[in-house]
Amino acid sequence: MKIQAHGDVRALAAQVLASLLAGQGSLARLLPRAEEQVDERDRALLRELCYGGARTAPRLQLLAGKLLRKPPADIEVEALILLGLYQLEYTRIPDHAAISATVNAARTLQLDRATGVINGVLRNAQRSREQLQRKLSGNPQFSSMHPAWLQQRIKAAWPERAGDIFRANNANPPLTLRINAARTSRADYLEQLQAAGIAASPCTVSSVGITLGEARPVTELPGFAEGLVSVQDESAQLAALLLAPAAGERVLDACAAPGGKSCHLLEQQPSIRLSALDIEEERLDRVAENLARIGAAAELICADAAEPEAWWDGTPFDRILLDAPCSATGVIRRNPDIKLLRRETDIAELAQLQARILRAMWPLLKPGGTLLYATCSILPAENREVVAHFVAETGDASDNTPQLLHGVPWGEPQATGVQLFPHPDGGDGFYYALLSKAE
Repeated sequence: MKIQAHGDVRALAAQVLASLLAGQGSLARLLPRAEEQVDERDRALLRELCYGGARTAPRLQLLAGKLLRKPPADIEVEALILLGLYQLEYTRIPDHAAISATVNAARTLQLDRATGVINGVLRNAQRSREQLQRKLSGNPQFSSMHPAWLQQRIKAAWPERAGDIFRANNANPPLTLRINAARTSRADYLEQLQAAGIAASPCTVSSVGITLGEARPVTELPGFAEGLVSVQDESAQLAALLLAPAAGERVLDACAAPGGKSCHLLEQQPSIRLSALDIEEERLDRVAENLARIGAAAELICADAAEPEAWWDGTPFDRILLDAPCSATGVIRRNPDIKLLRRETDIAELAQLQARILRAMWPLLKPGGTLLYATCSILPAENREVVAHFVAETGDASDNTPQLLHGVPWGEPQATGVQLFPHPDGGDGFYYALLSKAE
């Protein structure tokens, strides 16, 4: 679907949301193309409409269902209705301005025939707001703001935590930094932030993490361009700290893009021989860019981690980081389009892929070596169940995931590995299992 409606913020946002509803692309790919077509002063609103519309879509779809006799035939009309409802429910834009601007966006998209329906639905929503809220308040999809299948999976897996998970997923995430320990200390960088008038505090678990009091452009961060600091969630920072490579070791970062964990491994131990692998050339370019910014280097390999016979040179690795492809259900607050893009059938398919890559990686690890299995998922089917099955079928594999990291409890221990959950003021949802290979 083309993202082209030069200058009309709502029309562009509708095109982005329509693409998400159709399962075509992601916010990370679609939004930059839309931002190119609006003035800089309008980009904050565009971003708010796209991210907010995706985050609240499961609830807005229920509202629209109550207001429409039948679903719109055109997916862009559906997207415009959802965006109009979002503005009425979640922004300070005056109701009349939100409705008229959304109707005008339909004209920009040459959907004049739908202007009457869009106007009628939004005005009806404006009049019957409290009545609609009462009717839908008992619907779990409405209250959790998650698609029904995902709401049910999370509640089944974590009945005691489900409410907190939903709230964290629907909140705006904090901006967290990782200091480059090879070039500065956390205490020194906190002083630099204080001198620049930027409120910040040290992370609880990550020894190199800093959380900012409020988000701001990276261009305002002291030393960012010079590689003193990088943006990385606290839970993601734990990967390099858990793998903890020693000087001179041969390390593989499988599924490495966009390269945050590769950079952290080299910051932590600059003398390692690191190979960064990813299946997509474009994503591997991001790894190269991030490495260049911090002044580090690694061997970059564009290949499929599940098929090492096509690229492995036969020399075993001392340590392997396997950040496996997953549902990303632990990072929904940063990627709310997951609510629209992910399907329940994806979970079993992803679990099969994760198991296949894990089995493929194990022969590449030397005896006595360590492999860290990681996902940004909170679903057991992708995490403890994959690892438990692998350990049970692999005679020389054992789970040695620590329950303390630098003396600090850092997650909820599972039968295999440790699970982290998204926290409004802390890290994202991640799973880690540190596996050792027998000598």
